[in-house]
Amino acid sequence: MISNLIGGLFGKVVENAEGILDEVITTDEEREAAKAKMRQMLLDSEAKAQEQVTARWEADMKSDSWLSKSIRPLVLAWLVVCTTILIFIDAGVIVFKVEDKWVDLLQLVLITVIGAYFGGRSIEKVKK
Repeated sequence: MISNLIGGLFGKVVENAEGILDEVITTDEEREAAKAKMRQMLLDSEAKAQEQVTARWEADMKSDSWLSKSIRPLVLAWLVVCTTILIFIDAGVIVFKVEDKWVDLLQLVLITVIGAYFGGRSIEKVKK
């Protein structure tokens, strides 16, 4: 889902830029070369961004602060607890009305955190 979100964002940027290139560049060869170069630039920037996230996480783990080492697992645990509570609310065990927009937001954040936490941890382990 995160890849789709990021890909969708970059895809729109590429489409807009390609539209500009189509207006400025007249030959097909130049247009295709420029589009390929732009796509490569976007891929490189995304890879660099992921490297920076990994570097921040590694710095957190080297820190002497308990909070910086524990923040990812604590956020993950909090989101799982909130999701479980919403499941009980939805099942009618707890009588409380939660608007759909909050459920959607929690779902997006939970997917993002779980993907980043477990995906990031897997990447860190593979790199070692």
